[in-house]
Amino acid sequence: MRFSLSVTALAALAACSAPVPNSGVPNTGQGVGFGNYEQYLEQQRARDAALAGNAVPQAGAISDETPGSGTAYAAGSQPSTASTGAELAAETRARLAETATNSGEGIVHASPSNPPPQTVAGNGGISAENDFNAVGNVRSINDDAELIAQNRAQYRVVQPTALPQRSGSTGPNIVDYALSTKHPVGTQIHTRVGINKASRFERNCAKYASPDQAQSEFLAKGGPSRDRLGLDPDGDGYACSWDPRPFRTAVGG
Repeated sequence: MRFSLSVTALAALAACSAPVPNSGVPNTGQGVGFGNYEQYLEQQRARDAALAGNAVPQAGAISDETPGSGTAYAAGSQPSTASTGAELAAETRARLAETATNSGEGIVHASPSNPPPQTVAGNGGISAENDFNAVGNVRSINDDAELIAQNRAQYRVVQPTALPQRSGSTGPNIVDYALSTKHPVGTQIHTRVGINKASRFERNCAKYASPDQAQSEFLAKGGPSRDRLGLDPDGDGYACSWDPRPFRTAVGG
């Protein structure tokens, strides 16, 4: 009993539901909200042609318009072959006549008897320096020979001379001294005596523009064994923070 009631209810619901439109039945060309699709396309083409002001040609219609004649023929009619050939020939002769004018210049046919074409004079030619005729009008070969002779007369060969020698005494050579020593800076080699060696060292070293000048003066006054100027209080033989290592490095020492 309960099963029969369920079947009856389902049948009632099916009868009340709205029919579903055909949305894709094969070979019908129909869809939701459309009729035949080919008819729709035909109507669309007719509408576009009407808006453009052109009539839609019938299917299979062939245009018989002759190129260049400006004459249109109705579909299905054929012009005479003689008239079409005559019009094409006349148009061809007219085109050839326009070409033959060539802006007022006649056509030059290839032939050995034809004269060479005239060159157009302008600023696009070679420069006067490279033009033999232009240079010949300015100066001759004799003028060039005189110019070459003048240049040769002004040419002077400078002979090498001996290098100048230094005059007078230049003092001790600190480079030779640096290369003759091997001990590092700060290693005491010589004995130093006296009081206030530090203050005397700072005061006297301030008189020299560079440690090289102080070292040269130190060697000239009895250094490195003696330090009359107080420039080497630690007795390493190097005055006023002078360092021999750059000179040793320069010669690979």
